[in-house]
Amino acid sequence: MSNDVSFHIGTFADGDQPPYPGIVVAGRVYDTRTVLPHTSTAAMLRDWEPALRSLQDMANTVTGDGRPVEELRVLAPVQQPGQIFAAGANYREHIIQITVAHRIGTPGASEAELREQAARETDERAAHGDPYVWVGVPTAISGAYDDVILPSVGENHDWELELGVIIGRRTRDVGVAEAIDSVAGYTICNDLTTRSLVPRSDIPMMGTDWMRAKNAPTFYPTGPYLTPAKFVSDPLDLEITLHLNGDLMQKGSTSDMLFGPAQLISYISRYTTLEPGDMVITGSPAGNGSHHGRFLRAGDVMEAEITGLGKQRTVCRSASTQG
Repeated sequence: MSNDVSFHIGTFADGDQPPYPGIVVAGRVYDTRTVLPHTSTAAMLRDWEPALRSLQDMANTVTGDGRPVEELRVLAPVQQPGQIFAAGANYREHIIQITVAHRIGTPGASEAELREQAARETDERAAHGDPYVWVGVPTAISGAYDDVILPSVGENHDWELELGVIIGRRTRDVGVAEAIDSVAGYTICNDLTTRSLVPRSDIPMMGTDWMRAKNAPTFYPTGPYLTPAKFVSDPLDLEITLHLNGDLMQKGSTSDMLFGPAQLISYISRYTTLEPGDMVITGSPAGNGSHHGRFLRAGDVMEAEITGLGKQRTVCRSASTQG
């Protein structure tokens, strides 16, 4: 059995000083520039396999003289992120809840009938269909402890906690069996959505408008860390929880995904090229605001966690109060 010490990777800053890449071992941060030439995690990911070996050697030999993580600003783990590929409608119970909340399905159907219809269609897609993937913009990424700014445009700002997959190699047209080899590590991402901006009533034949609904600044709180894939034994056996002002809103397991990380990567790579530093967010479990009938307001506090990947704490602010 390997005696390797487990660690996380992140981006940190001491006050107003420039950010730097570091590893976190037992709650202490060690500057990776002491062993690697890379000045950012984005550069590290472009040289991932040798960088990972050096980081593991570093983690195995640190002596406890790092900085306590509480003394530093924790930024989004990849400060110059690449593309964001996002899976929609990828958790079985989430799809069923959204179907009922928005009454998608046969007109006049009862709640039980809508649930049954959604379950049947979802199981059929999982068995014989494809993932649904859209593209986000990296300028919307923020850190795990940064404020979430609720934009003045649109209404019903919603949370969707997700497992994020960080890519560590250029990937094009790979099969499912090989796709998992492209994963550098995992992180937490809260994929926020302004529900009122999703439909386009002016052009209903075009359906949904994810660009305007999901890409406002701070709408992808990410991190706190990138956890190397070697320390996540099964990405399809992780618990996801989100509390709003102390109340549990989301609690689910990644085992409820229709299409896991390897399937998503394979599907995406069939149509485009994934690059190191790209992030694939994998969909959200049940329990978002649409289901609860409660959306985000200024002053709300979201606390989020995924097994082994750390915790987020973000406070919602109104755009009108920002300078």
